[in-house]
Amino acid sequence: MVLLISRTGRHLQRYNKDHHRLVVGCIPYRYKNHGKNISNVDELEVLVISSKNSRAMMFPKGGWELDESAEGGASRESLEEAGVVGNVESELGRWVFKSKSQELYHEGLMFPLLVTQQLDFWPEKSQRTREWMTVAKAREHCQQWWMREALDILVDRVTSSGLLHQKQE
Repeated sequence: MVLLISRTGRHLQRYNKDHHRLVVGCIPYRYKNHGKNISNVDELEVLVISSKNSRAMMFPKGGWELDESAEGGASRESLEEAGVVGNVESELGRWVFKSKSQELYHEGLMFPLLVTQQLDFWPEKSQRTREWMTVAKAREHCQQWWMREALDILVDRVTSSGLLHQKQE
């Protein structure tokens, strides 16, 4: 069952020892030809979403709450903001960044999400747009430096493992 409302409020929000708000997110991705082994970044597509408050494009992310794992929170954010579900893979990294809307710092954790289902209706459909893009186009449109770094790590991980699989076959 899919819940079609977003969580609101910050009463369950996590903070690190430096009082930075902890946020989690995913880079939803898929293979163009539905294969599992890739050797070329052109075979990879990632899903970006619009910000609620501007035309800025980004990957789904939001507050990590006390009652969920980091992976669970990242998966929830991908469902709420982008309307996708899938397999959350191992962490891409952690970044400290300044909020664009406030003078606060956040610590962000990003995960790859291999998409298995794209929903027609999701909690924030009326507030956001979503678009599958090539990696190059996503790098160009994503304005947050730390999300571009996470994307680079994902690309390195996926293309390296694709090359390994092809050599073993």
